[in-house]
Amino acid sequence: MEPFSPPEPGFPAEQSSSVPQKKSRVLVGVTGSVAALKLPLLIAELLKIPGLEVKVVTTERAKHFYNAQEIPVTLYSDEDEWQLWKGRSDPVLHIELRRWADLMLVAPLDANTLAKLANGICDNLLTCVIRAWDLSKPLLFCPAMNTAMWEHPITAQQVEQLKGFGYTEIPCVVKKLVCGDEGQ
Repeated sequence: MEPFSPPEPGFPAEQSSSVPQKKSRVLVGVTGSVAALKLPLLIAELLKIPGLEVKVVTTERAKHFYNAQEIPVTLYSDEDEWQLWKGRSDPVLHIELRRWADLMLVAPLDANTLAKLANGICDNLLTCVIRAWDLSKPLLFCPAMNTAMWEHPITAQQVEQLKGFGYTEIPCVVKKLVCGDEGQ
């Protein structure tokens, strides 16, 4: 059990009580979809929720779409997994992260990582966290890819596979895409 931390200065008095309030912990996974451009905005909005702690796990390809300096929370990548573990008694980062989180949100989930997850491939920090995920905790995923990729028949099968694991899909929206196409 974690030690109790007093409320931070600036929290309204009505949120304080004699009973310790457990902070909720969200682990955000971000993959190499152009929608990763919105990661700084997503994190900023999540941090507006009182009592919410946030950490991010990024794929290497996702790093192309955002500036890490704009992410005001701990950001983990493959390099961290390999630098942390040196020997048998050292912590394993993907296991520590799955233990830490109460909920996982993968946003965006690109077509490549969707295919990996649906087929059990775990070749990076993010896919290892998800493969080790505690299925009693919620995992939400937000598919994000070009409409032509979204409409390919394999995509629906892979989304259904993830839902079969107990994960929750946050559906795509129709809009103008970065490439100029209009669609999901």
